[in-house]
Amino acid sequence: MDRRTLLKKGGLVLGGGLLGCAPSLGGITAQRPVGRLVPVRASWDRVIRTTVGLRPYRPSGFVLRAERFAGKMLIHNYGHGGSGMSLSWGTAQMATELALGQPRRRAAVVGCGVVGLTTTRQLQRRGFDVTIYAMSVPPNTTSNMSLASWTPTSGLVSTAERTTAWDAQLREAARIAYGQLQLLVGREYGISWLDGYSLSNTAPGGGAGAAEAQPAPLLPPELRVGATVLGPGEHPFPTRFATLRPSLRIEPSIYLDALVRDVREAGASIVIRRFDSLDDLAALDESVVVNCTGLGAGELIGDREIQPTRGQLTHFMPQPEVDYSTFGGITPSAGGFLQMQPRSDGIAVGGTSERGNGSLEVDEDARRRIVEAHIELFAAMRI
Repeated sequence: MDRRTLLKKGGLVLGGGLLGCAPSLGGITAQRPVGRLVPVRASWDRVIRTTVGLRPYRPSGFVLRAERFAGKMLIHNYGHGGSGMSLSWGTAQMATELALGQPRRRAAVVGCGVVGLTTTRQLQRRGFDVTIYAMSVPPNTTSNMSLASWTPTSGLVSTAERTTAWDAQLREAARIAYGQLQLLVGREYGISWLDGYSLSNTAPGGGAGAAEAQPAPLLPPELRVGATVLGPGEHPFPTRFATLRPSLRIEPSIYLDALVRDVREAGASIVIRRFDSLDDLAALDESVVVNCTGLGAGELIGDREIQPTRGQLTHFMPQPEVDYSTFGGITPSAGGFLQMQPRSDGIAVGGTSERGNGSLEVDEDARRRIVEAHIELFAAMRI
């Protein structure tokens, strides 16, 4: 590899430790060479399914607050956009802390996606007897339809709607969640570290003064993954540049089933039930109720801000030797963005984010664009 490669950051510092992809040698960050990457065997005859999910987006960000209602403590924990898989352990712990002042240790959690399941576990860890009420359970939840990796700010908030208090809340949630997810790395929970490559024909970073034009980062430096920019000839992709960032990958089918197992083994019951109004919540026996309904909060509590963001994934047959992810393609003519992430249940490819679109029908035009663009990308890889 050309040693003139620009090494922007050697790793990720968290809690005083170095968690990066390149070792430090006497204060000099060593460049890690890119090993042989196996191309995805992308073709139409290897497509096995296409799924659609609706992420719960709020321009002002997720809701995390408590209120008194019908003699109960009603805690809201919803609206995470595309960041629910990343942030759920953090907002779950913070929601639980709001409940600790209640004398009775019985709680109802409404919703059985990743936010509801992690909230249940955090409550159980603090001595609560929990019942989960939900219309559906994994694998039939929105969480199961996500690409799922460490993306704590994806589709989360509008820059214009951010406040200092909300930013602080996000950073605390991200700090807690990032630490928790690292402890679950392994086959049991389907969480692993994965190298990701952002592909581009233009040099990353923009020109002089670009940083001043950007809003303040949502995350502090210790929670931002370092990156290595690889130039022409330093990577196998058919683009001029590839920016390498390690990240946590979460496999929803494994992870969510493991969380269901954990909450049940710790004593939680799951009741299939629909809630149409606040009156239905008032009728519950539990003195603490945590609203983790995601997009359903719009109807349940009248949140007029929440709206769907539609995402669609197509899956190729599994290919265990593919051990990296990609973002981007060969040319902008592919339309929209592109992303690929390998999982044990298939190679997931996507490239849609349609705010305000609540349809669960497969968009055939988008599917064709995304599959054809990935066929072109991986056919052009150097091996």
